[in-house]
Amino acid sequence: MNVRYGLTLAFVLGLLSAIGFGLVALFISEHKIAQFDNTVTSYIQGFESPWLTVIMKFFTYIGSTPAVIVLSILVMILLYKILHHRMELIFFGIVLAGAGIMNQILKHIFARTRPDLHRLITAGGYSFPSGHSMAAFAMYGVLSFLLWRHIRTRLGRSLWLLLSTLMILAIGISRVYLGVHYPSDILGGYLASGWWLAFAIWFYQRYQEKKSR
Repeated sequence: MNVRYGLTLAFVLGLLSAIGFGLVALFISEHKIAQFDNTVTSYIQGFESPWLTVIMKFFTYIGSTPAVIVLSILVMILLYKILHHRMELIFFGIVLAGAGIMNQILKHIFARTRPDLHRLITAGGYSFPSGHSMAAFAMYGVLSFLLWRHIRTRLGRSLWLLLSTLMILAIGISRVYLGVHYPSDILGGYLASGWWLAFAIWFYQRYQEKKSR
């Protein structure tokens, strides 16, 4: 991918994500998103069954802080020991840490209480934006960016992109299914993390471009 094109794409995607997050936050603050939340929640929870609950608990655990930390350590070992890409390791760590810090800041700014109807698990803290969805989007998004040029075939890239997308969606949907987040929390998490990831990629590519000169 041309560097200039990559920088422009990262900037545009980051801008769109920031605007999208701002709109979701505005709708939440003005209580204009309740119908959307209720409709989507009712649809997702309408599929409730014992076996599906087990699956959703698995995905919500995969997106939890302990699991993300373990997966992140494994990825960093892979980048350092096998690929020998120290700069990519640092970049990966910054993206994940930044997403976590940003999530906590945003949660305390908006201070949205969690839904209290039909919870299948317990969860504390504020609701918006979803920490699980932010962490999932940041981790699988940055992995897709870093591994893209190391996957040689188009089929391999497509399969990885499909797997990453499914993991991001499954983790987000599991939070709504289990009753601990509104759908708008998930959407806001994706958009906030999308903005941060796009900004980080833009900065990283600019740094790499200047370094190559």
